[in-house]
Amino acid sequence: MAGRKQDELDLTLLGSERTAYPTTYAPQVLETFDNKHPYRDYFVKFNCPEFTSLCPITGQPDFATIYISYIPDLKMVESKSLKLYLFSFRNHGDFHEDCMNIIMNDLIKLMDPRYIEVWGKFTPRGGISIDPYCNYGKPGTKFEQMAEQRLQSHDLYPEKVDNR
Repeated sequence: MAGRKQDELDLTLLGSERTAYPTTYAPQVLETFDNKHPYRDYFVKFNCPEFTSLCPITGQPDFATIYISYIPDLKMVESKSLKLYLFSFRNHGDFHEDCMNIIMNDLIKLMDPRYIEVWGKFTPRGGISIDPYCNYGKPGTKFEQMAEQRLQSHDLYPEKVDNR
């Protein structure tokens, strides 16, 4: 943060000595900061291996690694606020596919990125794993076409599954 104080960035969670973990879905905890390189396209990727939500029918916990990749425009998501936001799904009951789309929609609303994709790799329950993938490219830009291309080819090379 060379020369800039936390207060100048309007971040309330980063560096806070006491962290309040939300017990219900909490998109309001998300915070942003300015992209210092808006003239360049580049990816930011978050790997979140401790995601938990609840099955809306059985109440059973579901566990996943969530991959969030985005190309920022003017704003970027602050990582501690993202961690707390993802933690807020711990008691949230929704299907895997819904959780991934909710996360993506909230991040689009927060940052208005050029491009974003959210991929959940859930551990199996009943012998089946579910890996929902969603993406978005800003309409009317090359990123809209990029989103279409990546959606069509996102899973051409099936992973070697040895970690679930």
